[in-house]
Amino acid sequence: MKKPHISKIKVSAIQLIALSLLLSKPVQVFAQIREWDNPDGVLATPDSCLINGIPTLKCLEVVTGNLLFMSNALILLVLFVMFVIGSYRWMMSFGQQDKIESAKKTFTWAIIGLILYVSSYLILFTIDQLFLGGSGSIFRLQIGL
Repeated sequence: MKKPHISKIKVSAIQLIALSLLLSKPVQVFAQIREWDNPDGVLATPDSCLINGIPTLKCLEVVTGNLLFMSNALILLVLFVMFVIGSYRWMMSFGQQDKIESAKKTFTWAIIGLILYVSSYLILFTIDQLFLGGSGSIFRLQIGL
């Protein structure tokens, strides 16, 4: 019985991915999640953070909001990678207790990180609901006085 050629399968999968990327529509990518002048989709207002097209310290709110949004994506990516690494270590332990313990520690730290992430979100959500009327402005860093 002849073994299948694995390299042909890899090449065809890579070609399929490349073809799908070539046929997909280009997507415009922005450096920021929220724009300077119109954070809520409205036109520039008199209290805009730009003066003659130059960002001022008032734009720090927008930059901080963008950094927090990006850090959320990074945190979730790291948690996913930790679960994948823990799963891989568990599967490749072959019953060796020290490797199983290493995988358990990876899972433990991933779960602790997930609990911290979810609890911080719930704390901010509770503050938003109780003190800010549930508008969700705390997550956009737009808290009116």
